[in-house]
Amino acid sequence: QVQLQESGPDLVKPSQTLSLTCTVSGGSITANYYYWSWIRQPPGKGLEWIGYIGYGGSTYYSPSLRSRTSISRDTSKNQFTLQLSSVTPEDTAVYYCTRVASGAWGQGTQVTVSS
Repeated sequence: QVQLQESGPDLVKPSQTLSLTCTVSGGSITANYYYWSWIRQPPGKGLEWIGYIGYGGSTYYSPSLRSRTSISRDTSKNQFTLQLSSVTPEDTAVYYCTRVASGAWGQGTQVTVSS
C-alpha cells in the first residue's frame, strides 16, 4: 500500500519560498501511469489544487498559482517537492501530497506564513 509523508517547515516568513517534500513508500513515483499532486486547505476554506508532476516528469500548475509554483522530483529518493515562492499569510494552509486518482494522501502538514 502506497504511503505518502509530507515534511518541511511549519513556519515561513512572508516573501520567502516555502519548500515541502513528499516522501513516497510502497510505490515508485516513476511508475506508469501515475501523477503526483500537491493540494492545500486554508483555514476555514476548501481544498485547493496546486499542481502535479507526472511519472515522466511533466508538470502542470493551477493557473492562480502557476507564477509562484514549482514541483520537482528526486527519483533516487522517491520524493517530490513543492516550492511556492513569495509567500504571504494567504498561503497559510494544511498542505497535502497525493497520488492522483488513487485515494492515497499524506497526513498533511500545517504551514503558517507569519513574521
